[in-house]
Amino acid sequence: MYELKDIPLFSGLSKVHLAELQAHIHVKHYSKDNIVFYEEEESPYLHILMEGNVRLYKTTPTGREVYLHGMHAPDAIALFPALERVAFPATCAFLSEGAVGLLPLDKLHKCLENLDFSLAMIKAMSKRMKLLENLLHKETVFSSEAKIADLISNNAKVFSYLKNHEIASMLNITPETLSRVLTKLKKEEIITIDDHIVKILKQDALQEIIETNSMKKNVSI
Repeated sequence: MYELKDIPLFSGLSKVHLAELQAHIHVKHYSKDNIVFYEEEESPYLHILMEGNVRLYKTTPTGREVYLHGMHAPDAIALFPALERVAFPATCAFLSEGAVGLLPLDKLHKCLENLDFSLAMIKAMSKRMKLLENLLHKETVFSSEAKIADLISNNAKVFSYLKNHEIASMLNITPETLSRVLTKLKKEEIITIDDHIVKILKQDALQEIIETNSMKKNVSI
């Protein structure tokens, strides 16, 4: 399991300061699918992902889950709500077994007096804004084929620990669409899938799908 010193946000703090913060962290362990927090909940803690992978999603009025993005340890979750002391804008659930460290918000805000920490916080918030920008682009511009090609290109290992319907939910597409596109990619010999392990054979072909937002039309299935 990671410690506070392993998280980029806190890496600029002194060993003494890190030890003080570490002493105030309460670690909670979770099983796969356990909820860390719900949308609209409030918390007096900064949630720090110490082990495992989580997903963040919103729920529509009809009950459909809309995937936002995933996070891997080590990282801080929901930085903006922690800084502003507002409710969580999304629900967080584990994709695997893992652990979360709970750091009291008064300790977090005390860290802001440290220049290096403040700069690291600005970088972390900038990264979150970039994630949001990418999410909006993918949801409003990317076709299903481009979404899948982008996922395989950047995070192919997700197929080794998530089921197809879970991956489809991440991409906000149907499982049938995911299966159909994966079949196309295999027939084009762009990828292979063996025992849930995806191997990329033609990285340039994946990139072409992402850039053109489509696949060749000459593949029959």
